[in-house]
Amino acid sequence: MPKTKTNSGAKKRFALTGSGKIKRKHAFKSHILTKKTKKQKRNLTHFTTVAKADEKNIKKLLCIS
Repeated sequence: MPKTKTNSGAKKRFALTGSGKIKRKHAFKSHILTKKTKKQKRNLTHFTTVAKADEKNIKKLLCIS
């Protein structure tokens, strides 16, 4: 059986935490920032965890059992 390949896009976008949760960045922070408030942009800077519903699919992309 061949090794499964990790999805390149997913490996750049997600990271595992020590407790096994999946970390992700917020969307809407790449361009058109002039109309967004300072507070909005500041809050989008921080990392967050992936929703429970999406965890299974992302783990499959990252080849994590």
